[in-house]
Amino acid sequence: MREEFMREAIRLSRLKMQTGQGGPFGAVMVRRGQIIARGWNRVTSANDPTAHAEVMAIRAACRKLKTFHLADCELYTSCEPCPMCLAAIYWARLKKVYYGNSRHDAAKIHFDDELIYREVARPVSRRLIAMKQLLRGEAGKVFSEWKDKLDKVAY
Repeated sequence: MREEFMREAIRLSRLKMQTGQGGPFGAVMVRRGQIIARGWNRVTSANDPTAHAEVMAIRAACRKLKTFHLADCELYTSCEPCPMCLAAIYWARLKKVYYGNSRHDAAKIHFDDELIYREVARPVSRRLIAMKQLLRGEAGKVFSEWKDKLDKVAY
């Protein structure tokens, strides 16, 4: 079955690339042996830099299941997830991820995330995009309210 799910992710990557919806990336979310959601790269067609195949599959699965945790799901994706997608996978608490192409394969066709991997590891003060903390005290008050909120939904 795993190969069938991966073939569907690869099929989506090819089809949606050929129809001009975005880059060559596709993903399917599987739960209990069934595909419950599909995603494909829509960065250029949606003008959304976050519309990667994995993120789109996560969003679709969460909508379908009406939850923000996908701990009983597996993701099949045509390429090793980029740093953003990897973070989304951890936030969704997926059980397992299967991927086709590697991040190094993607870099060879100019989808290179190495800069982001390096930037995440750098101290904030040394990142290429300037980041400056501002109004921490005021922002911290909201965090204090969250900490004390009795009806919060923890995640």
